[in-house]
Amino acid sequence: MEIDDPKIDALRKKVTAAQQEFDMAVTFHEVWKPAAYDQDLHSRLGKSYATQAFLITRTALRREMLLALIRMWDKNKQALGMHSVAETLRREKGMIDALALDRVNHFDFPEAIDLLDEMKDDLGKKAAEADLLVKKYWKDGTHHAVFEKLKTFRDERLAHRQLAPARATGANATDEEIEEFYQDNSKLIHILLGVVNAMAYDPEDTAKVYRFYASHFWGAFQKTENKAR
Repeated sequence: MEIDDPKIDALRKKVTAAQQEFDMAVTFHEVWKPAAYDQDLHSRLGKSYATQAFLITRTALRREMLLALIRMWDKNKQALGMHSVAETLRREKGMIDALALDRVNHFDFPEAIDLLDEMKDDLGKKAAEADLLVKKYWKDGTHHAVFEKLKTFRDERLAHRQLAPARATGANATDEEIEEFYQDNSKLIHILLGVVNAMAYDPEDTAKVYRFYASHFWGAFQKTENKAR
């Protein structure tokens, strides 16, 4: 397989789109966290009129974060499909070899080709790590039940409003389960961008920025809450 193979191009586009989707989840999650856990913020708001808008905003942030995460895992052919990305890396013969060769060809020293076998091994191990993260939430995975709860909740309550949903139990997924799913997606995007797009990407860099923004946004309530009573 050559690096300009359409399958590699399609995979790179999927991984780039997944990063963009996850970045959205990061922004919602970081702004949501103080609204969920900052007891000082809750005390400042108390039972003021502003609290009602605060609760709506908090719910909307959580809703959008879940929507962004689940969109990454949709199965239709036009969707991102984390399972299909991992499966492509696992099943397409020669893809890791092509990605490794492309990587060493971009090194600016004559002996770079001598690193090819080492690069193949490194990319292969990282691809296997991504595959394990996906399998954790896919069929027969240890956390498949968590994924199913969240997906069903998205399908029956968030994306569509069913009057009599059959199994919309996503609201019963604990914050700890959702946080683990979020962190695993963070690891997954980090690995895939490195393997497929040769991109050094740390979602925590984005998280720090929006964590800083969130601290200033929610901190402003200390000055304005009394005006809203």
